Amino acid sequence: MRNFIILLGPPGAGKGTQAKAISEKLALPHISSGDIFRENLKKQTELGKMADVYIRKGQLVPDDVTIAMIKDRLARPDCDHGALLDGFPRTPGQAEALTHILDEAQACVSCVPYINVPESVLIERLTGLWTCRKEGHVFHEKFNPPAKPGVCDIDGSELYQRNDDKQETVIQRIQVYAAQTEPLIAYYRQKGLLCEVDGSQSIEVVTAQLLQSVCGDE
Repeated sequence: MRNFIILLGPPGAGKGTQAKAISEKLALPHISSGDIFRENLKKQTELGKMADVYIRKGQLVPDDVTIAMIKDRLARPDCDHGALLDGFPRTPGQAEALTHILDEAQACVSCVPYINVPESVLIERLTGLWTCRKEGHVFHEKFNPPAKPGVCDIDGSELYQRNDDKQETVIQRIQVYAAQTEPLIAYYRQKGLLCEVDGSQSIEVVTAQLLQSVCGDE
């Protein structure tokens, strides 16, 4: 059985942690759209060169280039039994394109788990992050605080807050994600594939519920 899963969740939902857990449990490759872009850019593939033209201009890479990269990645042997997709699709249009790609391969999307977390919890998680200047070790002022405030436990360098983790930026990131993803969530809900999980619970509980939504009674 080819098991193609799309994992959705806003910034701060713990999507990366959960994607790793699900990928390992189900022995499926975790395919991140960001990783695909970086690979094509680094290897200077034809698609990478096409994307680079738009990126250098500060423009969005057209859907046809993104979709072609995804199609190429899904055609590799490690996806013979399916894959966990993260970061693609982002729109109903991309979702339709993915359906066509999988149709050609006699496969389909089996489940779309959505890690839903209240905005207040996301803000608390993201604005509490502090990063060390030397090696990039990450601490959280509430969930993983350093022994000495403002100092990295590991290398002793100064901890600072990245611009991405400041409250005004965090709020904007969450709002942009919600606006962009709402149509996609509605699209998969209408198809009966969406399964919402409360991401404000512990990591272990969220993992268990995600696996239940993906595997059912298996």
